[in-house]
Amino acid sequence: MDVPTFVIPLWADLTAVGLGGIQGALFASGFRGQRRLDLLGVAIIGILIGMGGGLIRDLLLGVAPATLQRNEYLLTATGAALLGMLLAGVFQRLNALIVGLDAVVIGMFGAFGTSKALTLGVPPVPAVFVGVCAAVGGSVLRDVIMGLPVAIMHVGSLYAVAAGAGCTVLAVAATLGAPLVPAAIAGIAVTAVIRVLAVVFDLSLPEQRMLYRRRVAAETGALPIVKP
Repeated sequence: MDVPTFVIPLWADLTAVGLGGIQGALFASGFRGQRRLDLLGVAIIGILIGMGGGLIRDLLLGVAPATLQRNEYLLTATGAALLGMLLAGVFQRLNALIVGLDAVVIGMFGAFGTSKALTLGVPPVPAVFVGVCAAVGGSVLRDVIMGLPVAIMHVGSLYAVAAGAGCTVLAVAATLGAPLVPAAIAGIAVTAVIRVLAVVFDLSLPEQRMLYRRRVAAETGALPIVKP
């Protein structure tokens, strides 16, 4: 039985990889003191951000990593990272643009991951999981290699949640019979909008200890408080 294949347009994949490389350079430019990075370090961060999500996606799906099948991926990620480092000052003054690009990149990696999983016969729920892993995989690898707390595990603006929402929209639309390309575009749009709104309005999920405090308060609300 032949396994169906899903071919992501090369221009779209390289666009996501290139934008990821620029994001990696902007991230690297923020380090000072002993953590500051040289050209090689910036290139590595760019490669991790640009290619990490695709690598994780294909490993989860058990297929050959697409980013290792052509020269363009590594060249694009490295070149974009070095370009981003040289123009870091310019990019940092365009904060609104960077936030928007970041949101689109998350959506693209998530949509590509979910679409590829669905085409390979993965059920919708695991396909969404693959898409979310692809969307956040680069940042996870970046944080691990830099010895930093993994960003998606801590309180902050909605990142994985935005990707999950977009991937879910894509999977539901595709399951209901919508063509894959329009469904993917809708998923990217949903992810981008949620991510931008989360940054603009500083939205995040509730902190774990706040839920714990509420539960304790509810359980002990009827008990008298004795002060020494």
